[in-house]
Amino acid sequence: MSNRLKYEKSPYLLQHADNPLDWYPWSRDAFEKAKTENKPIFLSIGYSTCHWCHVMAHESFEDSEVADILNRSFVSVKVDREERPDIDAVYMAVCQAVTGSGGWPLTIIMTPEQKPFFAATYLLKNGRFGQAGLTELLVYVSKLWADETEKKKLLESAERITEAVAGIKNSNRKNSHSADIFGTENFDPHSGQVRGRHLHDKQPQFEPLRFSENSFNNELLEKAYMSFASRFDKKYGGFGSAPKFPAPHNLIFLMNYSIYENKTEACRMALATLDAMAAGGICDQIGGGFSRYSTDEKWLAPHFEKMLYDNALLLSAYIKAYQLTQNERYADIDRRTADYMLRELRDPAGGFYCAQDADSEGVEGKYYVFTPDEVLAVLGEKDGREFCQTYDITKAGNFEGKSIPNLIANPHDSWRADDPRLKKLYAYRSSRMQLHKDDKVLSSWTSFAAAAFAQAGLMLDNAHYLEAAKNAVHFISENMTDARDRLFVSWHKNKSHISPSGCSSSNNCGSNKEYTGDGQLSDYAAYAFSLLTLYKTTLSAEYLKQAAAYAHKIIELFADESEGGFFQTAFDAEQLIMRPKEVYDGAIPSGNSLVAMIFEELAELTGEIFWRKQADRQHLFTASCAEISPADFSFAMNALMKASYPQRELICACASNRIPRELESYMRSAASESTSIIFKSPDNAKLLAECAPFTADYPLPSKNDKNAASDNAISVTWYLCNNGACTAPVADFYSLDL
Repeated sequence: MSNRLKYEKSPYLLQHADNPLDWYPWSRDAFEKAKTENKPIFLSIGYSTCHWCHVMAHESFEDSEVADILNRSFVSVKVDREERPDIDAVYMAVCQAVTGSGGWPLTIIMTPEQKPFFAATYLLKNGRFGQAGLTELLVYVSKLWADETEKKKLLESAERITEAVAGIKNSNRKNSHSADIFGTENFDPHSGQVRGRHLHDKQPQFEPLRFSENSFNNELLEKAYMSFASRFDKKYGGFGSAPKFPAPHNLIFLMNYSIYENKTEACRMALATLDAMAAGGICDQIGGGFSRYSTDEKWLAPHFEKMLYDNALLLSAYIKAYQLTQNERYADIDRRTADYMLRELRDPAGGFYCAQDADSEGVEGKYYVFTPDEVLAVLGEKDGREFCQTYDITKAGNFEGKSIPNLIANPHDSWRADDPRLKKLYAYRSSRMQLHKDDKVLSSWTSFAAAAFAQAGLMLDNAHYLEAAKNAVHFISENMTDARDRLFVSWHKNKSHISPSGCSSSNNCGSNKEYTGDGQLSDYAAYAFSLLTLYKTTLSAEYLKQAAAYAHKIIELFADESEGGFFQTAFDAEQLIMRPKEVYDGAIPSGNSLVAMIFEELAELTGEIFWRKQADRQHLFTASCAEISPADFSFAMNALMKASYPQRELICACASNRIPRELESYMRSAASESTSIIFKSPDNAKLLAECAPFTADYPLPSKNDKNAASDNAISVTWYLCNNGACTAPVADFYSLDL
């Protein structure tokens, strides 16, 4: 038997296509059925590689008893949170507001009008220890719904919950982090000083941005730093107690803060955490890449699923660490992580898959653990014993009787990534039952991967990585946009699912399109961010032009003109019970934080007043949201740093189309963090003037200019501005005050 999910493309939904439960995808059909038959909606939200989603599916959704109750008394709807982050955002906020916590699988019971009256995460099939299980809950709710008096109470409760959660957007941000999800109070976007910056202006007017009467932006940044310092685990790295999550954007904030403030302790905390993760079991010591999070304080025992976004953002963090320290150990970790992503997660066409599962043969982590006998059988006596001693493989084991390879006791004894002995162990491990792979491509996560590979390509001088970045953004452009250059959330290779006649179950129903879901703020922002990153690593004006175009689309589709910031869904998207607005930086940077960075960098690179005004308005918005707990908005704080501290603008006007070697070297240095770089050449001059009009005033040197410095006999003129004050052009790069 199969249900309506068999017509979907989401790997997560297809996992439930053979359930005895009569699942619907999120669709008009489901809600109309619920209204017609007078039934509540049972909503289940999860994702393909979620361990507890699997557990609940096996316990309950594959069970005929549970299916019978749900089919008889409810309309059941299944949602992939990665394909519909807007739906997930709304109902996760409900769960957090009602229960005080959240997670996946997310379980919601609601009216046919989508208004919730019950929220939970994982539920046992049958209750124990005084707690009701799913079966008891469903029977109880169905009885209440059948009683008109009790049903009225449920409907009233649903109205109160909906109004309360939606009303958070009008609450004071200082008193509730939940406000970050839905919106913010009104503010005057012109209350701070708007800076107009042109690289060729001789006397620009600068005033520090002020976000409230008594709070300067640098104070907000210091508050974020102090929050991390107060929670730093000096023994094991990371922040707070177990479970510990990577949160790479937090580490990038600390490293950047150390650059701007010369605060060595900030960098030390970040590097200590990166070192601890690289030595722990959360890092796959054999195959590369990182698991989702660590269940213990030492980073030893992870939740074994591997997510694309974690690995992409961690690749960026370790690249930053290598840039700051030039320590080859970080370069090795970068290569391991990048090569894992290319080997295990890349689609042949250039996109990147979402994740690898934690489970094999129904057991979490079984794929990754070893016994000494296994290692000796693969490597032989001498090499096997060395590996076991180095990587903590013992008879007693460190995880459920077996051992997770780790370097916690020997952090500096890592075998190199290209060691043939590691390749033997990898081949042996690969012969085990293969891990399930969620092979859908998400535009936002693939964009993070593209940005990370662009950074790795530059910093490691690796053309293969840079090409992967270019291919990734090309994949999105070719496969995940429409004729209007509107983005889609996800892509999955067509598996010839044929939709039934008259079906209206999803955006994709009735078609054979490989992409699904109208793009959301996070998709557009991550894509624009990846394009800007590619510009900064290649200095190709085409990427700058594309980034600006998608930044304009962000304003057009998502701007909240009345309260500031940007909604998660476009103005013409499906209307849910509320229009979410995400500001808080969770596992990945929020769309609003990314927008702050995009606008700030466009303002710096183009010299356009329009982007400066947009950037300052967004900084005002994110800073007002972050005022109480700025450490929870670390990526927005990264953008704020760029706006708050002195910046440099460096223009290279070159008679050749090739970037000079000295400029490439500077781009790899930590000093370039506070420098916006423009490369003008004969081939890109016209396009560059469209993106950054001020560049039209900078002449290209003649190839025969004897006064210009040369790079293989190529004439170059350098222009430098420091915080708005421009110096005279020079021919010698090394004479610049950088």
